[in-house]
Amino acid sequence: MGSIDWNGEFVAFFLLSVLMITGSVLMVSFTKVVHMVLSMAAVFLGVGGMFIMLDAEFLAFVQVLIYAGAVSILMIFGIMMTNHREAAGESTKPLRETLAAVAAIALFGLLFFVIQAADFTDNSGAAPPPAADNTRAIGELLFHGYIVPFELVSVLLTVAFIGAIVLARKEAE
Repeated sequence: MGSIDWNGEFVAFFLLSVLMITGSVLMVSFTKVVHMVLSMAAVFLGVGGMFIMLDAEFLAFVQVLIYAGAVSILMIFGIMMTNHREAAGESTKPLRETLAAVAAIALFGLLFFVIQAADFTDNSGAAPPPAADNTRAIGELLFHGYIVPFELVSVLLTVAFIGAIVLARKEAE
């Protein structure tokens, strides 16, 4: 087994991984939907951090802006506009939970041993090429070449959101 090089990149990767795994586990463990959405937002922030580590700043920005921001807020608005009643008398099935725990531990063990046995070294010896900053090119293409479809999609999403609010308000009355 190889030794671990404790540099800043490894520590950041470890912390972001812990954030994403914890958020994922909490997402499927919580029973209140608002807590689930907040856990999901933590996972999205962790993924954005991973994109930054991969020198994909545009993807990180989009991940945080669209998923951690807009999708989470949209889900919370949707939760607040609908009626939710706690499910009374919902019983847990201990056999199903035990089998799920055993399967999760087995999957973790399998992944752990496969990753430990894998050879991640680069045998070419050449340094990877520097990352190209294509954020400007994407922006120019989006706002010069595809401005009309971009604006049409934004109007369509706004109309759909307003329609959802109107439908939710009519059901509440």
